[in-house]
Amino acid sequence: MKKVEVSKIIDPIPASDGAGVKLKRSIGIDPDYFDPFLMLDEFGSKNKDDYIGGFPPHPHRGIETVTYMLEGEFEHEDSTGAKGKMTSGDVQWMKTGSGIIHSEMPAMTEGRLHGFQLWVNMPAKLKMSKPNYIYIDSDKIQIHKDIDKQIKVVAGKFQDTEGPVKKHNIEPVYFDVELEKDKEFNFQLPPTHNSFIYLINGEIKVGEQTHNKVKDSTLILLSKGEKLRVSALAKAKFLLISGKPIGEPISRGGPFVMNTKSEILQAVQDYHNGTFVK
Repeated sequence: MKKVEVSKIIDPIPASDGAGVKLKRSIGIDPDYFDPFLMLDEFGSKNKDDYIGGFPPHPHRGIETVTYMLEGEFEHEDSTGAKGKMTSGDVQWMKTGSGIIHSEMPAMTEGRLHGFQLWVNMPAKLKMSKPNYIYIDSDKIQIHKDIDKQIKVVAGKFQDTEGPVKKHNIEPVYFDVELEKDKEFNFQLPPTHNSFIYLINGEIKVGEQTHNKVKDSTLILLSKGEKLRVSALAKAKFLLISGKPIGEPISRGGPFVMNTKSEILQAVQDYHNGTFVK
């Protein structure tokens, strides 16, 4: 069984999006694309001025957005008429398909907001499908606990604990792992998948080979393999995310990700002439 090792360690770049929301961006800058993952943002601050502007109405086509709230509250509303509030621990897995216009605004004026948004590519055959959602309340997400670790399973399976996201084309793994100091997390990854760890806090060592120090808010791209071992040098919290590559060309245009430039131009035209939302 091939061991999984560190392929690359990346420090996220400070950025802003929406109406000035401050965040740390990794995938989408370096690397630009880690098939099937298009973007990864960590947003988090105790200062309301860093997040209060939120993400006013904006369009998407051809991607899935996975929002995971660790702390705080966000209100969501979109062109399908769907609306709701995300609170701490909740996940929203949105398949934008042929097109959706939505907003995500903080439902708080003070306190700490902290979470992640991951963009997942959609294959050509699904890019123009009808938009839909998977809403996952925190209390519906199964958690594996033992004396060494706690694993919140959004997608995939850890031992007998299975996530609510199933029958998905990229066969995703999405774990939130909390690992005690000097303890290990061991997991068998699908050898076909591209996988990464995002260290939220603490310090970890990945695999058997020596690598640079990894501590707090760091993206760790993993080599393909099956046997993953993570050791906590200090108590640590991290995301493990893995997905089957789609293997198709992509063309980007801001919030639109399609297969060709002409499809991007069509998306822009649809948005401006009012035919974007089907």
